[in-house]
Amino acid sequence: MIELFRNPRWDFIGKRKWAYLASLVFVLLSLGSLAARGGLRYDIDFTGGTLIQVRFERAPSVARIRAGLTPIGLGDSIIQRFGDEREYIIRLALKELGSEEIARRVQDALAADPSFGALEIRRAEFVGPQVGRDLQLQALYAVLAGVLGILLYIALRFDLKGGVAAIVAVFHDVLVCLGALSLANREFSLPVLAAFLTVIGYSVNDTIVAYDRLRENRGKFVPKGKTFAEQMNDAVNQTLSRTVLTALTTFFSTAVLLVFGGKTLEDFAFVLVIGVITGTYSTIYVAAAIVVDWTRSVEGRLRRGKKAVAKA
Repeated sequence: MIELFRNPRWDFIGKRKWAYLASLVFVLLSLGSLAARGGLRYDIDFTGGTLIQVRFERAPSVARIRAGLTPIGLGDSIIQRFGDEREYIIRLALKELGSEEIARRVQDALAADPSFGALEIRRAEFVGPQVGRDLQLQALYAVLAGVLGILLYIALRFDLKGGVAAIVAVFHDVLVCLGALSLANREFSLPVLAAFLTVIGYSVNDTIVAYDRLRENRGKFVPKGKTFAEQMNDAVNQTLSRTVLTALTTFFSTAVLLVFGGKTLEDFAFVLVIGVITGTYSTIYVAAAIVVDWTRSVEGRLRRGKKAVAKA
């Protein structure tokens, strides 16, 4: 097994109050950005728009198609290869013009560039906003169902404190990623939704690993006088190499996608890059810290109750 750190003894849990403050700042910044911008920017998957399928005589690049659409103000459209290398889907934001008129303008603009050769508009469809609202609801249901399943799994496998802490960490990560998306003025699309679901799974996976190590340690001999906070800190340190290796592998992969993946994957990769960072952070400084403080609170109430009974 590869280990980046040999017997680390960093006091992560002891710094949890500073981490709470940092998390509060990030969350408030995210909520502030979302409020100031009036929410997220949605792409045509959610707001409606026009979808055009074009077949070219010679295989073009996405950058070349985008440059051909720039003169008519459609250079920021979503352009994706559709099966064959000569066939592309162009997705345009909702316009006042009808789909047939937009298709005609797209054809005229692309036909002006002789490097494309002959081209054929095979399909021009309007995606109405009603479909967009349905997709928004389906996206919300998918996220809520995933979060509920995670809560039930952790509550049954470990305990309720661990389940609630993991869900709080998930909401923390999602809010920070939403804030980053808003601050960067990027669109919320179906690929971005997939990235958010990936971030949720990633965050919970790291939390489960640390919590499972805590359970293993508590099943062994625990030195007398060792507090729960110290036991949790040991579990975080013991899984630190695995956490950092996983985070770095995922981070470098998503960073490559962000830089070289093109316009289509850019927002998807952006959310994953932010999610990997905040997911690793929340495993240590949100989920673990909440479990520690919750446990200390319960133990404190039990001690006070015993003292009250003894005095009586």
